[in-house]
Amino acid sequence: MISVAEALAACLALARPVGVEPVPLTQAAGRVLAQPVTARRNQPPFAASAMDGYAMARADRVAGARLRVLGEAPAGRAWMGRIGPGEALRIFTGAPVPQGADCVVIQEDVTRAGDVITLGDGLDTGDNIRPAGADFRVGAQIPAPRRLSAADVALCASMNLAQVTVSRRPEVALIATGDELVSPGEDPRADQIVASNSYGLFAMVEAAGARARLLPIARDTRESLEQVLRLAQGADLIVTIGGASVGDHDLVGEVAGAMGLARAFYKVAMRPGKPLMAGRIGDAALLGLPGNPVSSMVCGHLFLIPMLEAMMGLPASEARILRARLACDLPENGNRAHYMRSTLAWGEDVATITPHGSQDSSLLTVLSQADALLVRPPHDAPRRAGEMVAYLPL
Repeated sequence: MISVAEALAACLALARPVGVEPVPLTQAAGRVLAQPVTARRNQPPFAASAMDGYAMARADRVAGARLRVLGEAPAGRAWMGRIGPGEALRIFTGAPVPQGADCVVIQEDVTRAGDVITLGDGLDTGDNIRPAGADFRVGAQIPAPRRLSAADVALCASMNLAQVTVSRRPEVALIATGDELVSPGEDPRADQIVASNSYGLFAMVEAAGARARLLPIARDTRESLEQVLRLAQGADLIVTIGGASVGDHDLVGEVAGAMGLARAFYKVAMRPGKPLMAGRIGDAALLGLPGNPVSSMVCGHLFLIPMLEAMMGLPASEARILRARLACDLPENGNRAHYMRSTLAWGEDVATITPHGSQDSSLLTVLSQADALLVRPPHDAPRRAGEMVAYLPL
């Protein structure tokens, strides 16, 4: 068995970049920016009013002053004249500030009668003007790689960009294996179960920004497994679920090997998830996940998601390990890293983490209720309630 760190390094080494493609901004959210984008204009492109009010010279902003209103400037329609002493312009938020004006008095501080305004007492001392280029200037960049958020998309739009170059979405072929499996909605026999892992992993893959393809369930024969593996042609990553252990009916390693699999490793010192396998087969990486539902999902978080991120060009990074205060005593850990399904409770200073009473790798209800994996290294000493421990958020 190899360590979790060694297995992750091997998985990342198998993940190859999937290439790039241009997409319109309407399709950019959640995608990984592959090339930096550069602003094509200043934002704002002119000195703009930050409030509804009256533009004037700062020297005329005196309590009780009376000024003549020359016109008005709504957003999107600049007033082309010049403001002189004793003059003002009715202006609205976002409109260009005219020449001769260097402040905007908010409308609440003004009394108007016809074309004359009188400034009230207690005037705001702020100028209420957004300078040209205050947000960004021509040439400003959003660096790559970067997963684009909604705010990033808005920023690209304000830079006057209609499209961006992003990493292609990796295609992931998911293959559940086993005679005991039927698809959701079917009528299983008494000795069969409903396939759940592939649907959970499908959701995980799509949420990570990749494209999942759910293939037919491979039965426990070499012919069936070989046929389904051939259906995965064209995928960037093939994920098998179950069939990677050492039982008489666990055929993934054998059949994939006969089809050209170059195996990188088999078995990881972790629980849940010991019977994990990875390698390359043809042009695709292959990740063989355990069949137990919790094991496959935990391994998805630890290995599958980092592989997809690497394929999309995101830099390799350690798992998002955080710290929390342990809520109960724990005995010494064994010789495998243990990822314990746990629940967080948030206090004023730090979260408290409580591992679930049962850590059986078949219990999806426990995983569904968990919002963290308490991480215990191999041979971790006994832990007392109140100690700080590591966890991975789900």
